[in-house]
Amino acid sequence: MTFEEILQERIDSRTKPKGSLGQLERIAYQIGMIQHTVTPQLVDPVLLVMAADHGIVAEGVSVCPPEITWQQCINFVSGGGACSVLARQNGFRLRVIDVGVDYDFPEYCRVESAKVAHGTRNMLHEPAMTSEECAQAMLVGAHCVTQEAERGSNVVAFGEMGIGNTSPATLILHKVTGQPISSIIGPGAGVRGEALRHKQTILEQVAARYNPKSPMELLTQMGGLEIAAICGGVLEAYRRGMLILADGVIATAAFVVAHEMEPRILDNVLFCHTSEERGHQAMLEYLGVEPILSLGMRLGEGTGALIAYPIIESAVAFMRDMRGFEDAAVYRVDK
Repeated sequence: MTFEEILQERIDSRTKPKGSLGQLERIAYQIGMIQHTVTPQLVDPVLLVMAADHGIVAEGVSVCPPEITWQQCINFVSGGGACSVLARQNGFRLRVIDVGVDYDFPEYCRVESAKVAHGTRNMLHEPAMTSEECAQAMLVGAHCVTQEAERGSNVVAFGEMGIGNTSPATLILHKVTGQPISSIIGPGAGVRGEALRHKQTILEQVAARYNPKSPMELLTQMGGLEIAAICGGVLEAYRRGMLILADGVIATAAFVVAHEMEPRILDNVLFCHTSEERGHQAMLEYLGVEPILSLGMRLGEGTGALIAYPIIESAVAFMRDMRGFEDAAVYRVDK
């Protein structure tokens, strides 16, 4: 038997009707394939929240002031954010990394400093980053994942914080899939009505300005420093054989770019939920993946991944600990 057959037989031979655990069986199979074992373990899960600001905010594409980026980062590390609460609840270590926040955190603050720049440039007028800045941001993400892998973690989730970052996420999806901005744009932190129409106009002008020839060019011209960091982290986590948990529209935009660079990353990724942002649903459809949850969430920060984690744990637990028909002396009807 091939390992794939051995793994499927392990799942099918637990004391239950075949397929009766639904998505749990799909998740268990995927994790078994990643770890190449029928008794997988989830070890020391970590949430990496990458934070950065965006020059495009100067064009009025967000209703929130950019100061919220640094204020929320401090809130996260002091334990008061949604990602902070849910990380504690679900046994995740939380790291908040400053890749490009337009603020200098005090030394005593537990926000980790890896600043590439004080935010991206206004991509309506010039590329968001230089190629060097983009590559450096990707290295930040890769370095964080390397640190986690070397300390023994085999589960990594990615979150983000950055006022205005639904704009680069929308542009990435538009350029990769060709879908019109009008069909994938969302409210972000609450942009609606005339403000949303203004945001669409600005993003269409940005899209018309650039014609990227590669995923790296796309990320450089219209991405974000936190998106680039997540992209680099995803690629490194795949290389290290880790289980990778994807969150909402911003994080998934980074996964889309990483997928353009290395399509096999999908083997190691669980997409944890469907965001209420229209663009996120389009991203999942483009990648051809099935999310675990749909709870009407659109917060980001990695919260969707954190909430889905108990389900992932259940999938691993049943495959590892549930008795087989022979061990339990239960008659098997599907053989």
